[in-house]
Amino acid sequence: MKATSPVDAGKRRTTLLLAGLAVGMFAFGFALVPLYNLICQATGLQSVAVRSNGGPGAVRTGGTVVDNTREVVVKFDTSVHPNLPWEFAATQQRLQVVPGQMYEVIFKARNRSSSQVVGQAIPSIVPWQATPYFNKLECFCFNRQLLEGGESTDMPLRFVVSPDLPEGINSLTLAYSFLKLDEDAAPNRTNAISSATAVKSATPKGKSDVSTGT
Repeated sequence: MKATSPVDAGKRRTTLLLAGLAVGMFAFGFALVPLYNLICQATGLQSVAVRSNGGPGAVRTGGTVVDNTREVVVKFDTSVHPNLPWEFAATQQRLQVVPGQMYEVIFKARNRSSSQVVGQAIPSIVPWQATPYFNKLECFCFNRQLLEGGESTDMPLRFVVSPDLPEGINSLTLAYSFLKLDEDAAPNRTNAISSATAVKSATPKGKSDVSTGT
């Protein structure tokens, strides 16, 4: 039997080493995706697949991701400052909404006094962590509102809850507090009417849940 020379043994070791390295790199390439997803889960980051597809069960409509696998309860709370002689309330006290879908809620206001009054609605979100994920597309709170004595009006709110709302938040409250403004802060009458008048549309209303509180 012919003895193996040191040169041949070295070549064999080099060949085996290169082959093992190639196999290792191939296996590492397959492991990159699950490893990346594991890191994202551990750090709370969104993976590329989640950011692009909106997660399992999500659909994209008109460029907006709608997550049909989840529902969030949105409650509406209203208050009026004592120096503002108005009645103000939402026509629905709570909705079950699907993240990514647009909804509309109508708020009603009535000036109980005999004089012209200007008011401004100040919104807030509870819990505050949900604030960046509640997007108001149209809101009476964007403008000062003017009501003549005894006048009533419907004021629309159109909103979308972002699919990125943290999983631990399944319910949130949108609160409005109406304040009285000075007479010299009165808005243009035409703009006030156009911003406070509800426009009928095919906007989904969500699942209404009758409640006596928030």
